[in-house]
Amino acid sequence: MALDLINDPLLIDQYIDHHKAVWPEIIDSIKESGIHDMQIFHVANRLFMIIEVNEDFNFEKKNKMDRQNPYVIKWEELISTYQKKLPIAEPNEKWILMEKIFDLKIQ
Repeated sequence: MALDLINDPLLIDQYIDHHKAVWPEIIDSIKESGIHDMQIFHVANRLFMIIEVNEDFNFEKKNKMDRQNPYVIKWEELISTYQKKLPIAEPNEKWILMEKIFDLKIQ
């Protein structure tokens, strides 16, 4: 998945600092949704997220869980102040799914 940040070095540093101390309730919510691994990579003001999920995971279920979790709502309000949607994002969409176009393991 991909997402941009507001292109301001100070804000980018703050965003990274927040992710060095993610709230335990957010970690719990991620795991409870069926995500068993998540990594976020950063270059300039662009973010890339890779997630590994269990067979029961789906984004609709995760989004519903998130809308009912006051910690996730508060976290998203905070983190959204640093994020900038990609131009192709729908109005209620932040992270955009990417298409895998190469995998060395299957070459």
